[in-house]
Amino acid sequence: MEEIEKTDFIVIKALENGVTIIGLTRGKETTIHHTEKLDKGEVWICQFTEHISAIKIRGKAEILSKHGKIESGK
Repeated sequence: MEEIEKTDFIVIKALENGVTIIGLTRGKETTIHHTEKLDKGEVWICQFTEHISAIKIRGKAEILSKHGKIESGK
């Protein structure tokens, strides 16, 4: 497996109350590894690891990564 670069962080800023961040595992079966709830203005800084292969975001949020900026939600 390719080594995960430890400097690649993802920044998620909640643009409304109740934004949910879900970390999904890698492996034979994809399962929920961790969930976090953010309120408007809160920021979550995270990265992919040997355990987390995907991040799902529910709600309106601004996401910043080395690939650019995107907004989730309605």
